[in-house]
Amino acid sequence: MALPMLPGNSVNRNLGKDKFHKSQHFDYSNGVAMMVGSEKPGIGGELLLGQSARPKYSLFPKGEGSDAPAWVAFDKQVLCFDAYFQEAVPQRREEKYRVRKCKIYFYLEDDTIQVVEPEFKNSGIPQGTLIRRHRIPLPAPKDDCFYNVHHFNVNQEIVFYNRTFMITDCDPFTRNFLIKMGVHLNPPASTPADPYTTHRQEMEENMKPLRPYERIDALKQFLEHDRKVLRFYCYWDDTESMFGDPRELILHYFLADDTMEIYEVVLSNSGRDAVPKFLHRGKLPKHAPIPKHQPGEITDRTVLNVFGPVGQGGRYILDSLKTGAVEEQFYKDCDLTVGGVINVWGRRMLICDCDNFTKEYYRSKYGIEDFTPVSYQASLPPKLARQVPPYTGFGSEEDSLCSCQGLLPKPPQKDFKKLMEKDRHGLVSNVLRFVAKMLTDSPIDKERVFIIYVYLSDDTIAVFEPPQRNSGVIGGKFLKRGQVKKPGQELFKSEMSKYFTAQDLYVGARLDLNNQPFQLLDADEFTFDYMEQHADEFPKANIGTIISKVKSISEEEQKKVKQFFTMSDPSSTGFIPYESFRTLLAEMDVQLFEHEIITLGRNYSSREQPEVNLGLMLAVAQDQLKKNNFENFTDMIRAFAHEDRDRSGHLSSKEAQIIFKAFRLPLSDDLQRALLEKFQDESEKIDYHAFLSNINWRENPAPAVLPDVTVKFDADWRGDAADPAVKTINYSLFLEDVFGSAMNINDS
Repeated sequence: MALPMLPGNSVNRNLGKDKFHKSQHFDYSNGVAMMVGSEKPGIGGELLLGQSARPKYSLFPKGEGSDAPAWVAFDKQVLCFDAYFQEAVPQRREEKYRVRKCKIYFYLEDDTIQVVEPEFKNSGIPQGTLIRRHRIPLPAPKDDCFYNVHHFNVNQEIVFYNRTFMITDCDPFTRNFLIKMGVHLNPPASTPADPYTTHRQEMEENMKPLRPYERIDALKQFLEHDRKVLRFYCYWDDTESMFGDPRELILHYFLADDTMEIYEVVLSNSGRDAVPKFLHRGKLPKHAPIPKHQPGEITDRTVLNVFGPVGQGGRYILDSLKTGAVEEQFYKDCDLTVGGVINVWGRRMLICDCDNFTKEYYRSKYGIEDFTPVSYQASLPPKLARQVPPYTGFGSEEDSLCSCQGLLPKPPQKDFKKLMEKDRHGLVSNVLRFVAKMLTDSPIDKERVFIIYVYLSDDTIAVFEPPQRNSGVIGGKFLKRGQVKKPGQELFKSEMSKYFTAQDLYVGARLDLNNQPFQLLDADEFTFDYMEQHADEFPKANIGTIISKVKSISEEEQKKVKQFFTMSDPSSTGFIPYESFRTLLAEMDVQLFEHEIITLGRNYSSREQPEVNLGLMLAVAQDQLKKNNFENFTDMIRAFAHEDRDRSGHLSSKEAQIIFKAFRLPLSDDLQRALLEKFQDESEKIDYHAFLSNINWRENPAPAVLPDVTVKFDADWRGDAADPAVKTINYSLFLEDVFGSAMNINDS
């Protein structure tokens, strides 16, 4: 219950106050120290009786919405007022004062004001920003306060620094803003006319002739043909002058204004300076050089009967007949034709040719169809072949040839495009491998087996010899990688030597590698597949070419083929062994190479891919991991689980190979691929828990493997004898493709 207002129970006015300082008599206003005087507030800055608060910035009414400060709510919002002021001119008789129009901008965010006067042509006075943007103080004696939004209205005067501005109108945004604030806007006022501006306008109107009216308008031509240029190729024979020679020039004709410019084609080592232009852009007169004219002699209009003083009601009448006018003829687009001659300031230039845009322009506008170029150059003598000195024997032939092609020797350039196309891409090695044996009379060397590698990226060849137990020969690298010259070529010659390429190697071919003959006996699966897929590069693997050779046999040979198939297949199953099919093709009159026979067998075979034992593969994989001390199986399970977003326990083979590379799993790519295929399901995803559990040699060790037990994969292929993948041949399909239809061998 509140206490009654009794004597001794007065309200304490100091409750909640935190300022009790005594106000000063001095303060700063606009950066100037001044005495406050009677406007000094009381204790703690509290206003005394009769004093009113003077806000430093504009006060806006509270509305619905956010309570953001003014510098946020009114950011980039400006009030614009139209105003003018009068300026006295005491020293001119034509005018006593000037009326200068301006714009007043009031920035709502910080109550700053800017006054700008629009610039007028030939005004003769400095215009633009009259008062830069800042807060403007009120006139004295209230110069300690500043203008705010409440001081502005239409049709009233306002004083800025002793200069009186009359506000006549405002823009729609300003009008709407002031009305919403509750300001009663006055009606707009008119701006008085400036006497001198009116006088200038009358003078300009009197200077313009009224009759007869003649209009020269080039805007339409500019808008229609801007950035459209005709290009001609010209020739100037300057051989008659001293040290002159023929010149090749390029002429540009600008359709926007009928001007032209000429550039000179400066050839390298011609001895001439490459000047920017042969002729600057401009109109080219037809009868140049022409005599010089007096100033005012060449004009667009001819004026007659001039009467009255200038600027005081004078009149000008145009001469429609243009009596005494000097006419100049300039080149137009209709004067430029292929085969024509133009006069370029006394130089006769022949137009020899033009570009496609110019041809289309003349074809559509003038209907010209003949654009036969003019030949102005004499036939060049045959270029003499550069004589290259013979090879000296030092370094490679390519390097020696580059030293003869310039003063600064450069290394020989390689076929970078072929390198990018045929280099190793992921699991595709792009290396062809062949099994070969040495052609020699030595009984020891006859049993030696070699692997010949052909690198498709640069046609280099390397030879390796797999080690054989109890052979007495140490295996390893037999020939390091490099290009091998073909036999029978002279060593010291000017022409480049020919090297073995991938097209020269096929099964059954004989190679002389550095005077050592080899016979190619077999190839790996990748080699056969690559050569068959690129049959246009390898004719020995082109099935179409091989079948066309078999079709060329005689009728007697066809009967022998029927009898052979009848004897080889008495049950008429349509299949015969591959060895019988190979014997038939080898005994035919058509000379087929061994690689062509293998290609036919592969094309018409029912091949069975040998199945590799999974247990043996896991044993070999664990043996390799154990030798490299790889034990990061726990971290690999975490990596697989992190990539398995669905927590299904399965990932794709591509994601698994990325994780293998991240952990540097010491297994070959082919062995990884073969193992992943064994653990794939129908959706081609692997169960990574089962896969990692099977290769974990710590928890699930596999039986030890002997040192000579190896898995015959593509990457570790050594040319050892293996069961042939091609066992049976579908000869009925072969007969249908070769002879047009399957023959009834029983009738024969």
